[in-house]
Amino acid sequence: MTPVSSPASTGLTPLRTVQVTGGSAVGSTHVRSLTAGLVARGVRVTVCAPSDTEHTYGFAAVGARHVPVARSSDPASVAALRVACADADVVHAHGLHASFRTALALGGRSTPLVVTWHNRTRAEGAARAAVLKVLERRVVRAAAVVLGVSSSLVDRARRRGARDARLSAVGLPRALAAGGAARAVTGAGGGDGDLDRRAKLRAELGSLGRPLILAVGALEEGRGHRLLLDAARRWRDEENTPLVVVAGEGALRGELQRRIEDEALPVRLLGRREDLGCLLTAADVAVVADCAEGRSLLAQEALHAGLPLVAADVPGMAELVGDGAELVPAGDAARLAHAVSAVLADPSRREGLVRRGAWQAGVWPTEDETVAQVLSVYDELTQPLPLA
Repeated sequence: MTPVSSPASTGLTPLRTVQVTGGSAVGSTHVRSLTAGLVARGVRVTVCAPSDTEHTYGFAAVGARHVPVARSSDPASVAALRVACADADVVHAHGLHASFRTALALGGRSTPLVVTWHNRTRAEGAARAAVLKVLERRVVRAAAVVLGVSSSLVDRARRRGARDARLSAVGLPRALAAGGAARAVTGAGGGDGDLDRRAKLRAELGSLGRPLILAVGALEEGRGHRLLLDAARRWRDEENTPLVVVAGEGALRGELQRRIEDEALPVRLLGRREDLGCLLTAADVAVVADCAEGRSLLAQEALHAGLPLVAADVPGMAELVGDGAELVPAGDAARLAHAVSAVLADPSRREGLVRRGAWQAGVWPTEDETVAQVLSVYDELTQPLPLA
C-alpha cells in the first residue's frame, strides 16, 4: 500500500475526525473497519453512534472515543453531535439519516463534511418519496464530498446536486473476508475435522442428504424475504427438496414464520447468528433475493468463501459481482427459483461460479486501500490553500 500523508504522519497535530453512524449493519461495519485503520495511522477518531451499536461493533476497542447519540434528528441528538464535532478537522457521516442530523449539527460551521452512502434508500408512496428527495438534496449540498459505494449511488448524489461525488468501493473487512478460508479448506479437500464440523452443522440445521440454501439479512422490508418464500414454495415440490436457512432477526419474523407453517415451506428462520463463517462453509448456495446495500455484504462474503451465489440484479449488484454470480431479474420469484435449482443440479456450473467469483473477489479493494482513499480525501479537505 502506498503511504498516504496526514498531519499525524508528518509530525503535526494529529488529524481529528468524527465518524457518525445511525447503526445500520453495513455502515457500522465500515465505520469500525475505517476507525481501526485511521487510529493505526495516528488519527484521533470519535464515533457518534447509539449505545447498542457501540456494544455490537466495539469502536472504543479499536481506539476510538465513543459518544452515544440516538438514531434521531431531535434537538437533543443534534446538540450532542454539535458538541462532539466542536474540535473536529473533518466530520464523516454514514447513511442518509445520520448525514442529515450531522448537517443540522454543523449548520453555520466551516468544518468539512464527508458523507458516505452505503444503501439505496427507498420510500413507499409519492409523499414519502418527495420527503426523501428533500433529505437527499439537503445532505449532498451540505457535504464537501459525497462518497458512494456503487456507481448508481454516485449518480444519485449527482442528480441531487452534490458538488463533488466520488466512487468509494468499500473493501470487505479482513474479519469477514476470513470466513472464506474455512470454505476454501472444507470445500476443496480439507481435513477430516473440517468436513466433520460441516456435516455436524448441516445435521443441526436439518439438511443432511438435502441441499442447503443460505440467506442472510434482517427480517425487514426491502430484504426480499417474502420473495424468497415465494421461491421456496416452488422448491417444496422438488424430489430432493432443498432447505433454506435465513440468518437474521426483525419485525417481519411473525409474518414470515406464519407463512412457513401455513404453506409447509422448507425454510428455517435462524434468528441472529454469530457463526456466519460456519454457515457459509455448510451451505451449497447463497441467495440474495433483494438488497438495498450498494455493496451487499453477503454477496462479498459468499464470493470470498467460494460459495456459489444467486442474486437479484438490483442496482450495484452486477458492478459488484461481475460474472461471479448468477443474476436474475429483481422481483421475479420464478426466475430466482429456477436459477437456484439449476445451480444446485449442475456441479460444473457451481465450479464455474466459484472460479469466477474468486477472481472477482480478488479485484475488490482491500481494507487498507479503502482506508487510504478516505484518508486522502480528509487530507485534501484539510490542506491549507496555496498562497497566491
